[in-house]
Amino acid sequence: MPVERKYRGRTVTAGDVLFIRHLIAQNPHLSRRRLSARLCEAWQWKQANGALRDMVCRGLLLMLHRAGEIELPAVRQVSLNPFVRREKPQPVPLDMTPLTGPLANLRPLSVRQVRKTSDESLFNSLIEHHHYLGYEQPVGEHLKYLIWSQGRPIACMAWSSAPRHLGSRDRHIGWSSEARRRNIRFVAYNTRFLILPWVEVPHLASHILGHRRFVAA
Repeated sequence: MPVERKYRGRTVTAGDVLFIRHLIAQNPHLSRRRLSARLCEAWQWKQANGALRDMVCRGLLLMLHRAGEIELPAVRQVSLNPFVRREKPQPVPLDMTPLTGPLANLRPLSVRQVRKTSDESLFNSLIEHHHYLGYEQPVGEHLKYLIWSQGRPIACMAWSSAPRHLGSRDRHIGWSSEARRRNIRFVAYNTRFLILPWVEVPHLASHILGHRRFVAA
């Protein structure tokens, strides 16, 4: 008999497993991808932005398949994993003339969100070649910012979805498990922050972090 399981915050009951078995039996022509989308629609399993959680659902179906509780159709297509085969960002020629002196000399700063723009490759390159952790493709929701002064990029900042479970954070906020599940989508995680190495300006990092684009209202 199926046992109750949990996957990515969702409890899967014996009744859910029976529903999935019935869905598979009634739709033998559907691929695993289409089955996951159909199940998300049936369960109304969606992200905060309204998109189906079909990728998470595929993981749930695979877990149940491996546990012997459902029988998924055979894999029809093996997609290349872009995170495994992704090429490293290449260096981009830049003016590396040192920028020094007081912060006032750099103002006003321009803060631009560059994800899915022509400047995203520049951001990726700067992080890869000048940040000590290098560039890793973010997973899930994320934003990338370039900070400019006098027509030159001087800093980079990236934000991603927050980790679902982080004990020290949750205890500091005072979240219960239910409060965390309800509110985690409102929290962002600063995954990368880089002041380019030829920029030596006192208080620049604090000024950027205090910019209205990065401070919650």
